[in-house]
Amino acid sequence: MDAFMDNLWDNIMVAVHFCTTLLDQLLAPFHVFGPVFILTLLAFVTVLVTKVLNRVIITKRYVTLEKEFQHWFKIREEAMKGEDYDKAKRLARNIDQAKLNRVYYDYFLEGFLLGLVRNVLPIFLMLTYVNESFRAERLDLLFGKEYLFKLPSTSNSPILVGSVFYFVMILLLIYLVWYTVKKVIKKKNRVDTSLN
Repeated sequence: MDAFMDNLWDNIMVAVHFCTTLLDQLLAPFHVFGPVFILTLLAFVTVLVTKVLNRVIITKRYVTLEKEFQHWFKIREEAMKGEDYDKAKRLARNIDQAKLNRVYYDYFLEGFLLGLVRNVLPIFLMLTYVNESFRAERLDLLFGKEYLFKLPSTSNSPILVGSVFYFVMILLLIYLVWYTVKKVIKKKNRVDTSLN
């Protein structure tokens, strides 16, 4: 078993080094635009990858659990509509204990694990790449300075912005803009459909 795990780890490390080298080669032509452009591009690509993975990776188990959860939740809601509130509450509690709680936790766990694979893993992989490939020494070697840019401060020394901080901030900004644009488009579509 130890030999298997060692071989598995070695293969994972070879794949990681291959992907890092490939990404370095793909980004090499963009070095003329500077590290800020490259990091912004990486953040945008990371957001696109997470959005694509959210559309592509959906397990049959997740879909089944979602349908089952909706089914039992509707039954519980119907039970709560009874005239006798105490009887309705007991019936809803029985539904919760018999089915709804188990289905909800299975549905939640499946969604949580899918969220890790579709959102967290790509972000952390790219963040690891940024941390390794755009650390201060590499920035100095490739672009001539150990930071991306300086921010003025009230003290004597300026605040130096590094690659990881910039990547995280741009990533959050892109997600915020994506969410806002999506909301505006949905609102516009609702207004357009109500006018027709």
